[in-house]
Amino acid sequence: MKRFTTGFAMVASLALAACGGEAETVEAPPEGVVPGLEVTDARLVLAPVAGNPAAVYFDVVYNGERGVSISGASVEGASSAAVHAMMEYNFEMTMAEAGPIALPAGEEKSFEPGGLHIMAFELGEGMEAGGTAEVTLNISGGARHKFDAEIRAAGEER
Repeated sequence: MKRFTTGFAMVASLALAACGGEAETVEAPPEGVVPGLEVTDARLVLAPVAGNPAAVYFDVVYNGERGVSISGASVEGASSAAVHAMMEYNFEMTMAEAGPIALPAGEEKSFEPGGLHIMAFELGEGMEAGGTAEVTLNISGGARHKFDAEIRAAGEER
């Protein structure tokens, strides 16, 4: 067994030398960040009536090799959150929880009023205009992507 271990070490050393020396170290992405996923213009808009849900809007693009999908979301300081979409049902436009949102590589999606958005329910104290809220996107496969959203009052630009 000792000869095998010594032989393996020698072969591994030769392989490293043939490749140009030491192996490169690759930094792991920060926790809560999906490499290639970029969120911009994130904002949480408070409801005009206290106690009603707030809405989170943003633009997102994924510049990875293969597409991913958003399978859910959470908002720090809210009891729960859900990805919603506007859709037609029974010849009327209605809002409902969305299924997974596909993000093909290189394609941008907008989470905006009248379309895709995140609803944040039962906001905790301290969630006030001028502050920030941490939003987490659940990515299919178990990854999570965190970003901050500016908190805006109900009458401010959505």
